[in-house]
Amino acid sequence: MNITVVLCTYNRCQSLAKALESVAGSALPDSIRWEVLVVDNNSRDKTREVVEDFSRRHPGRFRYLFEPHPGKSYALNSGILAAAGDVLAFIDDDVIVDPHWLQKLSMPLNDGEWAGSGGRILPQQAVSPPRWLPIGEAYATAPLVMFDLGPDAGQLTVPPFGTNMAFQKRLFDKYGGFRTDLGPQPGSEIRSEDTEFGSRLLAAGERLRYEPSAIVYHVVPEHRLQKRYFLTWWFDKARGDIRAFGTPPDMRWHVAGVPMVEFRRLAAWMTRWLLAFQPPRRFASKLNVWIVAGRIVESHRIWRRAPETERRNL
Repeated sequence: MNITVVLCTYNRCQSLAKALESVAGSALPDSIRWEVLVVDNNSRDKTREVVEDFSRRHPGRFRYLFEPHPGKSYALNSGILAAAGDVLAFIDDDVIVDPHWLQKLSMPLNDGEWAGSGGRILPQQAVSPPRWLPIGEAYATAPLVMFDLGPDAGQLTVPPFGTNMAFQKRLFDKYGGFRTDLGPQPGSEIRSEDTEFGSRLLAAGERLRYEPSAIVYHVVPEHRLQKRYFLTWWFDKARGDIRAFGTPPDMRWHVAGVPMVEFRRLAAWMTRWLLAFQPPRRFASKLNVWIVAGRIVESHRIWRRAPETERRNL
């Protein structure tokens, strides 16, 4: 098996060095050929010098690629085209990987039974959830980039997160790359480029495996534990979901591209927010207000940019 680890980075040379140091210590059998391809998405810091230092210290293991077009999806797609491996694993520049991460993540893809895999994403440091965080809610810690479906391996029914996933390279030839209208880029923090690709595979019937022993540790900056960050993250996530998957198919009742049901949902969640007293329940309701608002904003944006003839037919 040949593996390429694709790591896209932008102006994070210090955390990048830590990430690369952890990947360099990966334990794999000698029969597996693997490389790390660092895609520099137009950084202005010492990113190139960091990668070149690792290339000197680990000959043949690290490669540098410059992608001038701003936007993570552009960097990801450039990395896919330049990758030498039959299996592509993806991590970000602010993680530390377990020494056995790459072997565990790629092992299910060796015999062709699985099209892709995803592992656990855990915090690097101990994190005490704020008292206002609704821990019982699905994906409550998603803004902290945590992905943990428990200790048992099995088939994934949800897409993995982008900083700990791997796919057969042939899938990108078959289904296309990451969508460039999604993913962080200058002026936009709308993400979902990773989960949209995984959802595309699942919808096509491809089998993805959850491998809990493939672990990466993600840094959790202090600002991500603030309410404002959670609200902004879910607002952008809602916009990304509409952009990725579209508005509901039944658009008979809408105002300027926004389904009427969204306004009813907005009113319902605002009422729950105003009437809730327990901090987690109150903040969960507030989060849903921001989520519905994100869907409204993006639905209207798509309608506004549609040709006039399409608008009249809605």
